[in-house]
Amino acid sequence: MLNIKRVGVIGAGTMGNGIAQVFAQKGFEVQLVDLAAPALDRARTSIERSLDKFVEKSKLTREERDGTLARLTTGTSIDSLATVDYIIEAIVEDENTKRALFSRLDTLTRPHVILSSNTSSISITTLGAATTRPDRVLGMHFMNPVPLMSLVELIRGQATSAESMLTAAELCIELGKTGIEAADYPGFIANRILMPMINEAIFALMEGVGTPDAIDAVMKLGMNHPMGPLSLADFIGLDVCLAIMNVLHNGLGDPKYRPCPLLRRMVAAGHLGRKSGRGFYEYQLVNS
Repeated sequence: MLNIKRVGVIGAGTMGNGIAQVFAQKGFEVQLVDLAAPALDRARTSIERSLDKFVEKSKLTREERDGTLARLTTGTSIDSLATVDYIIEAIVEDENTKRALFSRLDTLTRPHVILSSNTSSISITTLGAATTRPDRVLGMHFMNPVPLMSLVELIRGQATSAESMLTAAELCIELGKTGIEAADYPGFIANRILMPMINEAIFALMEGVGTPDAIDAVMKLGMNHPMGPLSLADFIGLDVCLAIMNVLHNGLGDPKYRPCPLLRRMVAAGHLGRKSGRGFYEYQLVNS
């Protein structure tokens, strides 16, 4: 598979550390990079806890756990990615920030290296245009929690080559994931459908149609969803939900994608869900 042995993951948040873990578990050497050293410390702690749970459930041996951690290297310098064979970016969901990173990666990495993004909504074509290798830029959108969820959305930009898409699809198989191709439209498939549902649930709450418990219970018991939309929004992060709704609204120009005012207000208040301790529900923050 094009001799991909060393993978670079940029961004040590929830998605980045999950992506780093699954690659390391499958035998790849992983370089996890984040500008903030504390984020890297939290990521390693999170990965260790995740691996320990697999060991407890007999899904992983102690030796496999130790081998996974031995294949994971962390650092704050992007220059360490100069010799990797494949890149997955998982930084903040902001187009300008991602474009600047892809431009930097284009000059840093070898010309044949594929630059992929874990973006959940931003145009892959736009990211590719920030480089001199748009044929080697694609979307690789993992689902959260990455170690447990099997789906990976593979997004083909306007200039992405068939060879690059095939490489990403083969990587998914190697990781034990199912790659599903999506066209480069705002939100792709997953969030084009999911986020408007979450947004509508927030409108229903704002308008007094039901309480958070009632809205979530209807979707769980009536639609057989494993998690209600408001609980799911808290899990994803309300700031992330708002960012994706803004991408849908701006990119598609349809008022049906207008973010709910309550969602905007909660994000402005810093009530972001699980990660802040308060969203539609309250949570006990766990110190890493």
